Amino acid sequence: MVFETRDEAEWQAYMRRLRAGEMRGALPVDESMLRIDVLCGRLVQPTTYRLSAFVADPAGGRDAGDRG
Repeated sequence: MVFETRDEAEWQAYMRRLRAGEMRGALPVDESMLRIDVLCGRLVQPTTYRLSAFVADPAGGRDAGDRG
């Protein structure tokens, strides 16, 4: 996970800076490797905004169950 907040204004400001190119050195990966999730909390929990980065497979793309 790169960034997470429950504050929509903070999320929008972070994404605005990201899209403006102000955070290129701060990201652990290329922007094409990012995933955006908005977890809707409904009535019980607040909505959570999350930015995650995909991580390379340490097994080199092989399925963990593949032994051959």
